[in-house]
Amino acid sequence: MVDRLIEYMDKLDDYEKIAIRYNVKIEGPALKPEDDPEVIEILPKEEGTQRTLALDVLYGDKDKCDADTEKALDDGADPIDLINNALMKGMDGVSALYTKGEFFLPDLMLAGDAMMSGVAICEKKLGHKADSKATVCCCAVEGDPHDIGKNLIVMFLNANGYNAVDLGRDVPTPDVVKAAEENKPVLITATALMTTTMTAFGKIVAALQEAGIDTPIGCGGGAVRRDFVEESPQTFYGVEAYHVPKIADAIVDDGKTWEDIRNEYADIVGEYVAAYS
Repeated sequence: MVDRLIEYMDKLDDYEKIAIRYNVKIEGPALKPEDDPEVIEILPKEEGTQRTLALDVLYGDKDKCDADTEKALDDGADPIDLINNALMKGMDGVSALYTKGEFFLPDLMLAGDAMMSGVAICEKKLGHKADSKATVCCCAVEGDPHDIGKNLIVMFLNANGYNAVDLGRDVPTPDVVKAAEENKPVLITATALMTTTMTAFGKIVAALQEAGIDTPIGCGGGAVRRDFVEESPQTFYGVEAYHVPKIADAIVDDGKTWEDIRNEYADIVGEYVAAYS
């Protein structure tokens, strides 16, 4: 049967008629990630080192990114320029595609690994860490071993120029307070996947207030709801990991408080958010 079908197809000279008959849309070759209209606006436009590194990150190719970064530095490139105008631009393109649902979690993680590896090579050349916008402390709360959400937050923050202090998972409340005292973050993020562990949010708030720390706390995770989070002061409900850098920008650049974030969340992140409608 298959052989007869192949023989029949070979005799046809107009495949478009077949597509019309069976209502098949002929789309042509798949669009490359770098040809997406939003990504075109983000990536360096001229061919050269910056665009090459940005594409390495966009494709999540860590080995190539490492090699190209080292070659660029050997050729005299400025490490800060490579971080800000090449590696981070590539991650910005990844973030845009992830936000649109065209890239997925594996793409994001591979790209993040490539970018951070390239940044580490540049920082080694510098002899110190690159300047950051500010510090944000991130944790998965006490009793909760699920840290994918927290890891995504850390990656997005690092990709957007923040010093993300990763406290890990199953973090005791006193350790969160200690980290806040030592690092003076502009924002704390706490994630919980389970209903049994999200009660830690209120405990963290109480402990921070007892220590005299009024840093905003973004709370989110699989089982978390806005109404539950907002039962505690000093908090706001974090909907998506990729929103966190925009919220941090609002705190750093515009002096937004946790009350402002609750009231202006959708405007701050620049998109419709059902939980805040």
